[in-house]
Amino acid sequence: MKRPRALRWLGLVFLLSIMLLAMTGCSENIIVLNPKGPIAEQQRDLMIISTLLCCIVIVPVLILTAVIIWRYRDKKGRKAAYTPEWEHSTKLELIWWGIPVLIILMLAIITVKATYDLEPSKPIASSEKPLTVQVTSLNWKWLFQYPEQGIASVNELKIPEDVPIRFEITADSPMNSFWIPQLGGQMYAMSGMAMTLYLQADEVGEYWGSGANFTGTDFAKMYFDVEATSKEEFDAWVEEVKTDSPKLTLEGYKQLREPSTSEVQSYSAFPEGLFEMTVTKYAASHNHGLSWKNTQNFEFEDQVTR
Repeated sequence: MKRPRALRWLGLVFLLSIMLLAMTGCSENIIVLNPKGPIAEQQRDLMIISTLLCCIVIVPVLILTAVIIWRYRDKKGRKAAYTPEWEHSTKLELIWWGIPVLIILMLAIITVKATYDLEPSKPIASSEKPLTVQVTSLNWKWLFQYPEQGIASVNELKIPEDVPIRFEITADSPMNSFWIPQLGGQMYAMSGMAMTLYLQADEVGEYWGSGANFTGTDFAKMYFDVEATSKEEFDAWVEEVKTDSPKLTLEGYKQLREPSTSEVQSYSAFPEGLFEMTVTKYAASHNHGLSWKNTQNFEFEDQVTR
């Protein structure tokens, strides 16, 4: 049974409305399209430019597909030209091969340039001195150490606005991926490695951070709060943590390493060299085992088999 023409047009209008909503005001809810930092903004622009260039090919093809199906459908009195002997047109060949080739070349140039401009370890140009934050992925929580301030926190990251942040990222658990969508792309956190990522928040606000890799039972709870504040508020928070929070001891870190979820915590101090110990604890091996100590008698032991 044929559907009424009015119903078909209504369905088409509904689909177009959904598309318009998705591409306009609703984009504010898609956080990767609502950047709050220079890196995320450049990444968004790259996505939009690439999508628009692809649409130059995709949209006409989709439109022509619908037109051809409609024009050459089986119908009495069809007036579309029938040319079974037609097999070649130099003009059309140049159009449907030339335009995609030009678009691919443009995409290649734009992508190569963006790849170098957005190198994760490349410092962000700024008159402000970068703030270093050491990030450790644990099961199933994030530990943030501020070596210059001498404090640490779990599942809470505070940063001053308009200040480049130099993240040093590692893992003391299965490999994960550190991600703050509104500030920039992902960076892997891997055992035995320290990855560098520069990000910056351009305005005060609260952002969402998360692990972007599957790492077991509670991986979905492995998210953290990111708050960009004024420099004065950041300094006040640092002083508050130093005054009111306990110290992170070596024994306390061993407990954090255990697989478990965690609420937000803060520490007024942490063992010196803790991040470096985590990165290098697999650096030396022996036939019967691995043992590494620092001056504070903190020992990691992992059995290594041949």
